[in-house]
Amino acid sequence: MVSKEQIQADLHKAMKERDGIRASTLRMLIAAIKNREIDVMHALDETALVAVITSGIKQRRESIEGYAAGGRPDLVAKEEAEVVILQAYLPPPLEEADIRVLVDEAVRETGAASARDMGAVMKWLMPRVSGRADGKLVNGLVKERLS
Repeated sequence: MVSKEQIQADLHKAMKERDGIRASTLRMLIAAIKNREIDVMHALDETALVAVITSGIKQRRESIEGYAAGGRPDLVAKEEAEVVILQAYLPPPLEEADIRVLVDEAVRETGAASARDMGAVMKWLMPRVSGRADGKLVNGLVKERLS
């Protein structure tokens, strides 16, 4: 279970240990959480915290692709280190077999019969796998199941 207090405590620990990359990554994460709290005008629950962390990881992965294309291995390494730090705050990832079970359950629950029902299946499924599975993988498995 991830909490804002745990992230703050980890930041203080990183600062004491003079772990610059961890400290800067956690500072950026705390800033992103505070910005999100300002947007929604209340404290974030665990699901919303996971969404903020997942968004940060996605942004860094996109940056990695850009830096790799631009021939900047130094920045690629920095972004990859930040991804590893952020992933430590996510719940354990689901295996593909577990995702398939959830996809089958989603299809049953929503009564989906064809690819036109994909939106309903994804709407049911995504809150249950958020932060624990890659959205592209989930989307592909749903498409496979509905076709």
